[in-house]
Amino acid sequence: MAKVKTTFFCQSCANQYSKWQGQCTSCKAWNTIVEELVQTPEKNDWKAPTTLMVKQVSKPLQLKDIDNTHENRVSTFDTELNRVLGGGVVLGSVTLLGGEPGIGKSTLLLQVSLKLPYKVLYVSGEESQKQIKMRAERINPENDNCYILTETKTQHIFKQIESLEPNIVIIDSIQTLHSDYIEASSGSISQIKQCTTELIKFAKETATPVLLIGHITKDGHIAGPKILEHMVDTVLQFEGDRNHVFRILRAHKNRFGSTNELGIYEMLGSGLREVNNPSEILISKKSETLSGNAIAATLEGVRPLMIEVQALVSTAVYGTPQRSATGFNAKRLNMLLAVLEKRAGFRLATKDVFLNITGGITVDDPAIDLAVIAAILSSNEDVALQKDFCFAAEIGLSGEIRPVQKVEQRILEAQKLGFSTIFVSKYNKIALKDTAIQIKLIAKIEDLIKVLV
Repeated sequence: MAKVKTTFFCQSCANQYSKWQGQCTSCKAWNTIVEELVQTPEKNDWKAPTTLMVKQVSKPLQLKDIDNTHENRVSTFDTELNRVLGGGVVLGSVTLLGGEPGIGKSTLLLQVSLKLPYKVLYVSGEESQKQIKMRAERINPENDNCYILTETKTQHIFKQIESLEPNIVIIDSIQTLHSDYIEASSGSISQIKQCTTELIKFAKETATPVLLIGHITKDGHIAGPKILEHMVDTVLQFEGDRNHVFRILRAHKNRFGSTNELGIYEMLGSGLREVNNPSEILISKKSETLSGNAIAATLEGVRPLMIEVQALVSTAVYGTPQRSATGFNAKRLNMLLAVLEKRAGFRLATKDVFLNITGGITVDDPAIDLAVIAAILSSNEDVALQKDFCFAAEIGLSGEIRPVQKVEQRILEAQKLGFSTIFVSKYNKIALKDTAIQIKLIAKIEDLIKVLV
C-alpha cells in the first residue's frame, strides 16, 4: 500500500512545513498555512502518463556536440498568438494561459483549436460538452479535427490521449484536475503540482504541445503555487477590461521567444477577432479638433503602435488638487507635472489633472512622455493640437527631450497612418531620408511650447 502522510503548505508561496504555525517564515503571510494529505506512491505503483515513447537515459554532452538547430514550431493559425509565442507553439512545450474570469481564455483556445487542421483534444473540467458545442457553433461550426472531453481525473485523460493520439492537448483548466496519486482536493497546491508534473512528463516524452488555462487570484496572479509558473515553458496573460471590447495578450515568461510582444483582439459575438492594425482602433475617429488630445508613437516589443492620450486640466474645487491617471503611471505623471512647473513656469499646483490612455490599455513606454506633456499643455491653454501631429520622446528632469529606441520604426508607422508631423528628440540618430512625414527635432520643453502654444 502507498504511504499516506499529512503535511502543511502555505497557500501563498507553497512553502512546506512539518507542523502548523501562524505565520509563514518565507513570505511572512499570516494564517495561510493549511494541512493537506499527501500520498507518496511506491515505485512499482507509478505508471508513466504515457507509453507512446520509450524513455532514454540522459548522458552528459559537451557544448560542441549539442545540436543547436531551431526548435520545431507548430503554427496556431492565429497571427496574434503566433506573434506572442514567438512564431508558433514549440513541440513538447507546456504553455499556461491566465486571465480574469470571463475575459475570454476558453474562447481563445477553443477558437484556436477549431482553426487547426490537425487533431486537437480539448479537455474541459468546467463546462459540459453541450456548453462547449454551443460556443463552438458561434465561432466556427465546421471542424472535424477538434475532440471534446469532459474529464478531471488525469489517469482517465491520459488513457483517452493514448487511444486518440492528438497533435495538441488543451486543458481547461489546470485547477480542476486531480490525480489518484495525491489524496487532496482539486485546486490544492499538491494536486496542481502533481497534475502539472504529469502533463509536463507527457509533453516532453511525446513532443506534444500542451496548453493549460489557469485561474488567477484577486491580486491578478496565477492561482496556486508560484512553482507552477516555473514549471511550464511559457506563461501568457490575457488582459483587458470586461467593459471594453479589446483584449490584450502578453507573455510574462517565454523560454522560446521574446516577452515583449503584444497581441490584440476584439471581442465580438462570433468570438475574438485578431486586430492586425491596432493603431486604427486606439485612435478615435472624430471630425472636430478638441483640446487635451495628443497622439503618441509607442512601441510594444518590435510592434509600433499609435495611441491617443487625453488630458483634462481644471481648477481644483477642493483644497488638495487631484491627480488621476488611467493606463499611465501616476508617479510619472506627478514627475512630468513637476517638470512643467519648474522648467516651463506653468502653475499646475492648484489644478486638477486627469490623464487617460484610450482603448483601455496600459502603457509603460517612456516615449509617451512628450505626448502627455503636449496633451496637458493643450488642455491647460484650451488650444487644440493639429490632428496630424504625433510625438515620440522621453522627458528628463531638467526639461530636456531625451531620445528613445527604434525611433525610425515609430516614424514609419506614423507616416503609414497619414500623420504629417512627428516631434522627436534632437539627439536621436535618424538615417531616414525623403520621408513624406515632417520630422521636427526639439531639444527642450521650451521648443515644444513655442510650437504648440
